[in-house]
Amino acid sequence: MSGHSKWSTIKHQKGAADAKRGQLFTKLTREIIFAARSGGGNPDGNSRLRLAIQKAKDARMPGDNIERAIKKGEGALEGQTMFEATYEGYGPGGTAVIVDVVSDNRNRVVQELRSTFSRAGGNLGETGSVAWMFDRRGVIGVSADGKDLDDLTMQAIDAGAEDVNVLGDFIEIYTNSSELELVRKALEKSGVEVENAGLAMVAKTTVSLDEHTSNQVLRMLDLLEAMDDVQNVYNNADISDEIMEKHHSK
Repeated sequence: MSGHSKWSTIKHQKGAADAKRGQLFTKLTREIIFAARSGGGNPDGNSRLRLAIQKAKDARMPGDNIERAIKKGEGALEGQTMFEATYEGYGPGGTAVIVDVVSDNRNRVVQELRSTFSRAGGNLGETGSVAWMFDRRGVIGVSADGKDLDDLTMQAIDAGAEDVNVLGDFIEIYTNSSELELVRKALEKSGVEVENAGLAMVAKTTVSLDEHTSNQVLRMLDLLEAMDDVQNVYNNADISDEIMEKHHSK
C-alpha cells in the first residue's frame, strides 16, 4: 500500500502545480467525456461524472472546459472516436503495473506500452495477470501541515474511513469505493480541507526494492505518465521516501 500511496501523493502534488497543466486538463477532460457518455450528462444521477467533475475542480479546471467536456460526452459536440481500456504488466523487480488509457488508436497505444515496458526491463501482460493484486478503493488526500495528526486521523475514522496512511505532512485516507463521496463530504463538513479525491487501484501487498531497481521503476512510471493516451498508472512498488524525493528533485 505504501508504494501506491507515496507515488500517488507525489503525482497529485506535482500535478496541481506542474508545467504540464495542459496535459493534466486533457486527461481530466477525457474522463469527464467518458463518464458523461456512459452514464449521462446529469451528475446527480451519474456518480462517475460527479467524481470526474470534482477532480477537475480540484485541479482548478475552468468551468467552461468542464461543461464542454460534458456536452461532448452527451454527443452535443463533435469529437474523435475514442475508446478506453486497461492494460497490465510487470516492471523492473517484478513490480505489478496497471495502466488506464483513453485513445483513438488501439494499435498505437499497445505498441507504445509494450515498448515502454520492454525498455524498462519489464513486459506487458495479459488481462488479469496482475489485477488480482489490487483493490479498487477511494483515496482522499489531506494536507496535515500545521494540524494535529491524531485529530485528523480520528476525524477520518469518524467520517467512515477504512484506513489512514500518514506520509509526513500529508495524509491519505482510504475508503470503500462506493463510499468515497460520503466520506469526503463528512470530512469537509467537519472542517477538513480535501486536496484531492478519487478512485484508485490500491495494491494489497507491495514489493520492496533496492535503490537501483527503484530508480528503474520510477523512470518507467514517469514515461508511462507522460504518454498522452495514459490516464492513470498504478503499481505495487514500495520505494523509500529518500529515493522518491531524490528522484523527483532531479
